[in-house]
Amino acid sequence: MLQKISLALLGITAVVMSANPASAVSLKVNTGPFSSYADAKTVTFDDGTANDPNGFVTYSNITSNIVQGSAGGQYASPYGDNTKFLTISPKGSNVAGDSGFVNIAFKEAVNYFGFYGGSLDSYNFVDIYKGNQLLKTFSGTDVPNAIADGSWTSSQANMFINLVADKGETFDRVVMRSNGVAFETDNHAYVLAKSVPESNAMLGVLAIGACGLTSLFKRSQYKATVKG
Repeated sequence: MLQKISLALLGITAVVMSANPASAVSLKVNTGPFSSYADAKTVTFDDGTANDPNGFVTYSNITSNIVQGSAGGQYASPYGDNTKFLTISPKGSNVAGDSGFVNIAFKEAVNYFGFYGGSLDSYNFVDIYKGNQLLKTFSGTDVPNAIADGSWTSSQANMFINLVADKGETFDRVVMRSNGVAFETDNHAYVLAKSVPESNAMLGVLAIGACGLTSLFKRSQYKATVKG
């Protein structure tokens, strides 16, 4: 009987573990230059810097990356965006934003980050990290419904991209980089991670339950022996 209970608990544990798959982040899109998430906080770059007014996001490897308007052979303003924005080009390309990449670090882990992507290209990349672990990399061609052909005016190459962590998952750093001229983004948005039960905590609950059931079974055996 005890062996059957243990095997049953192991089965429950297996179900819980399979319900918490390896880390993943999904890509979703919405129209317009801003996030559709009502509780999102936004970094607009409108003051000419990559500073978060809330002090939650830190940008690094910024050189000449904040620009406005369009410049042939260098960068193009995301469609319908007349404000300042972030541009990234390959290091040594001798154009605005040629830092090669921009690192975006969050003060605490988040489960959402979004941005308005302009004239998306196949050589525009976003890397999503949790600590030193790379969770996912995607390019312009991975964005749902996107045609990453660098169009300045097409709605399929200019869209708001949402990075949404799966339930129970978070990330704390995003790296934007480009292998060509250029990767233009604006209105970076984030939402603080919701508190969710971790898989380890769930396994701890199961372990406690296993101990309780084992103890109960032993007491039942003892009572049966006494009565006999």
